[in-house]
Amino acid sequence: MTLSRALRTGFLAVCAADLVALLAGADTAHTVLKPLLMPALIAYVVTRGGPRLLCAALLLGWGGDVLLLFDQDTAFLAGMGSFAAGHICYLVLFKRYGLKKYGLKRYGAPRARGAMLGAAYGVALVTTVAALWPDLPGDMRGPVAAYSVLLTCMAYGASRLGATAGVGGALFLLSDSLIAMGVADWPALPRPDFWIMLTYVAAQYLLAQGVLDERSRAQAAYREERAETRRTPH
Repeated sequence: MTLSRALRTGFLAVCAADLVALLAGADTAHTVLKPLLMPALIAYVVTRGGPRLLCAALLLGWGGDVLLLFDQDTAFLAGMGSFAAGHICYLVLFKRYGLKKYGLKRYGAPRARGAMLGAAYGVALVTTVAALWPDLPGDMRGPVAAYSVLLTCMAYGASRLGATAGVGGALFLLSDSLIAMGVADWPALPRPDFWIMLTYVAAQYLLAQGVLDERSRAQAAYREERAETRRTPH
């Protein structure tokens, strides 16, 4: 755990340095630091024994990070595709750890609350896409709409793992919504890149931590159940 803590601290330090660079307008420093973020988080996940699919999701996030450094439409679309593949990895993880694993029933949000959350995400999706649609470049409308659907599914699915992952999914949705607003040339907050990166790195960390925590709980419950089975006479 000492190594894991050190690597998590290293990830947070890179995040802080990148955010300071964005606030300072140090574009060269940001270009150097941004590609280091996800590898640092992957290193932490590996030392925690994280599943390979989580590492794949973060690696695809790294691909999106690098591609979005290039100010070109093709690079933007490729980056969006890389993030989309990462969201698919997350959805598989949420299904694996959010419902049933190791023969144990895993409880997510109560059904009524889950339905309300799903409805809220659905309304947010339709409202955002409808509002952005007229201002998006014609060749971006279809890809952005399709990506938004997948992203919203990922954000909702994250709630199955509890509050940590759920907040991470919501922040990922917020971060990418800020990017879409920039593509549509909407008025932005001062230093929009700072807010995009702040919500993004927080989202990736919380999603990863949510998966790690749920996996640990499932494994502990499985060991306890096996031990109880061995103690019970047949």
